[in-house]
Amino acid sequence: MNEGSDWPTDKLTALRLGRRLIAEVRASRPDRRAFVTIRPAWSAPDVRAQEEGWVRGDAGRGFRVDQWEYERERVEGFDYDVGATLVRAADVPDESELKSVLDAWGLPVGLFVHPWETDDPR
Repeated sequence: MNEGSDWPTDKLTALRLGRRLIAEVRASRPDRRAFVTIRPAWSAPDVRAQEEGWVRGDAGRGFRVDQWEYERERVEGFDYDVGATLVRAADVPDESELKSVLDAWGLPVGLFVHPWETDDPR
């Protein structure tokens, strides 16, 4: 993702700093809730930076994108993983492929927010 990217600057920066983004999406049934998470891949330099107390940015990161469904009444509890189902997942090597996966899944980048703005239990 470069100039002219569909990503707002704050979200693109979060991804490049190794922070995850989440979107709530339609679940398969009314008694379930579903979330798609983008998890930036971490490397040894990221771990070293964290140990030293700073955050390393990397525009060349890969990502893991996954969609999980949860039982609605368990989302806010400790056992949210009981009955959870992995719906789909993809490993992507870079930002341009991330956009391709999201397009293929029908997910506009505007759906994604920071974890604290969602009810995602993970």
